[in-house]
Parts: sequence; C-alpha cells; structure tokens
Amino acid sequence: MKTDWLIVGAGFTGTVLAERIASQLNQKVLIIDRRDHIAGNAYDYYDDHGVLLHKYGAHIFHANSERIWEYVSQFTSWRPYFHEVQALVDGKLVPVPFNLNTLDALFPRTVAEQLERRLIERYGLGVKVPILRMLEDEDLELKELAKYIYRNIFEGYTKKQWGLKPEELDASVTGRVPVFISRDNRYFQDTYQGIPRLGYTEMFRRMLSHPKIHILLKTEFREIAERVSFDRMIFTGAIDEYFDFAYGQLPYRSLRFEMRHELINRFQSVAVVNYPNEHEFTRIIEYKHFSDQDLPGTTVGYEYPQPHKHGENTPYYPIPREENRAQYSLYLKKAEGLKGKVFFAGRLADYKYYDMDQAVGRALKIFNEIRELQSLHLESPAIETILER
Repeated sequence: MKTDWLIVGAGFTGTVLAERIASQLNQKVLIIDRRDHIAGNAYDYYDDHGVLLHKYGAHIFHANSERIWEYVSQFTSWRPYFHEVQALVDGKLVPVPFNLNTLDALFPRTVAEQLERRLIERYGLGVKVPILRMLEDEDLELKELAKYIYRNIFEGYTKKQWGLKPEELDASVTGRVPVFISRDNRYFQDTYQGIPRLGYTEMFRRMLSHPKIHILLKTEFREIAERVSFDRMIFTGAIDEYFDFAYGQLPYRSLRFEMRHELINRFQSVAVVNYPNEHEFTRIIEYKHFSDQDLPGTTVGYEYPQPHKHGENTPYYPIPREENRAQYSLYLKKAEGLKGKVFFAGRLADYKYYDMDQAVGRALKIFNEIRELQSLHLESPAIETILER
C-alpha cells in the first residue's frame, strides 16, 4: 500500500491533521489507531440502556479562539452546555472551583461576608487565584481560608489524581482549579462552550469522511510501518515508546472507569461531583447531563486514578514535574533529528496536557508548517530514513 502520509493516532490531533492534509493538500492519508475506535479519548458510545457515554471521562468542548471553534463547527452542530462541578466538602455539595458561593455554603453568613470583602479588596472581583499563591498571603484570615481550601478541596483530590501533593507538581496543575473570586459557578469561562449534538464520535466520522483518508483500527504502528510505503509521518502516540524507551519510560497517570446504571431519572444535580477526601474514586460523572436524553434510567461513571503501567493500562496524563521535563527533552532532541520527516504532536508526543481546543490549535499550527514546507517544494525523504532509530 502506498500513501502520502501515515498518521499514528485517531484522536483530535491526528484527525484534524488528516482532514486538513486530505481536504487542503489533496494528499492521501492513512490514519491508524491501536484502539478499536476513532476519536481517541473523546470517544463516546451508546450503552445497552441507550445512554450516550464518554468512555474516557467527561469531555466538554470549550474555546476562546473563534478560529478553532469555527473549524470544529464545520463537522458538528452544538448542544449549548455550561459545565458545573460540585465537590463533597464537610458533608455538603458545593461549587468548585472554590468561589464566593462555596464560601457562603461552608461558612456562617457573617464570616463568609467578611472573607468575601477581604478577598475582593486583596485580589479583586472576577480574579482566579492559584491556591499556592493564596497560602503565602500575609493576611492571616485569608491565609487561614487558603489552608482550609487546600486541606479540604485541593490536597486530597490531588493526592488521589496524581499520587503527589500539590506542591510537588508544577504550578500549571494547581492553577487549573484556582480560587475564583466570583459567583459564576461555571467550571469554564470560555467564550464558546458546548457538546457535539450527535456526539464526539459522529463528529470525528465526519472529519475523517474524505475519500483520500483511509482508516485502520486495532493496528500497531510497528506492524503497519513494515507493510506500508509512505512519504511522511505524524506520530501522536507516546514519544518514549516511539524511540523504544531509549531514555526510560516517561511517567504518566492512568484512569480506571467503573460504569453503573441506576433506575432513576437523575443521580446527581450536576454532571460531575468530586470527592476530594472520601472514597478511592475522585469523581462521579452522570452522562445524561451532557446529552439531556429523555430516558427512564441513568448511567454514572466512577473514576479511579492509578499509576500508568506500559502495556497494562492507558497513559492519560503526563506528570508535569521538572525531572520529567528533563527526561522528555532527551526524546525531543532525538526527535529533532527527524524534523520535516516525522512530526510529533499531541498530549503524549509533546508530553504536555492539552484541552481539546488546545489539541485542535496545535494540529492547525502544524498543518500550516506542513503547508509552508510543501510550498517550498521540499523533496520527500526516503522511508528508510524515517524508520531509522
């Protein structure tokens, strides 16, 4: 088989690049995935009870970029959806990220009002403050509040999710769920937010429906590379695996999902409820909130974080720590030797957490680089060069 491009991985990054290369450059693409489905971690499907499930955890598309939103909107219409998350704290379900409504729910009225005034005076209204920054505040009352939030919301959840304390991770992690000095309970404040009306999998099918795109599932890269002739490759899998773990395995966190069907209309008041300190699971997801299906029962998913073990479970989250970045930089340097021949992109290839809109943006940026290279009429490298280690 001869193709212009081999793309490894049918998630957001690989799919966007496949669609762009086929539709804009009119070149043949073979996209493969070791899983038995397209759409990567965004894959959704109907269970035996008719509930549309997100197999790999809650996925809400949100973006501030009009360009990214308009690109994805070519392949789906949207169900407007604004994500709200609650957490069980001191026996109460309260909004997270921690905000002024959370403050009211957990503290006596006079105390909450006083703390609200001090927060607004100190940081301003509508500001998101990383918890580790608030812990260093010189105001003793705010510092005590920060200790309470850290102890009851951040610390336990982070330990379960990452197997590490918040201060052992990069600020990019703790900054993702800050203290929000606002009464806006939405988890995201992005301009564009929604759920694909017919689901993510259908959206991906449309993206990959171009006649110049061929899909092979349940296919390993090593197997196909020996049987297919191609000019260039896009690799969205784990970069350490591509290079046969030459510098050791990069650390990731994985997840285990346990689905349960309940014979009630609604299990919880919001799609996601976090359990920072109780149970082994971190959260319960009720999927009908995403699709708003009119069904007699409901399906919920319990999410259990766990260490990643190569060949046993799926790597979901690169662990952002300085020593891990140093290890990744060795692989990045090795990848630079294949520049223009193999393009590495995506959460696993870049060893970087991406939201879905960020993955789309990264793919569109790489496509622009590819188009620019081809406009210079660069010669295609020999396949033997691509496969060198």
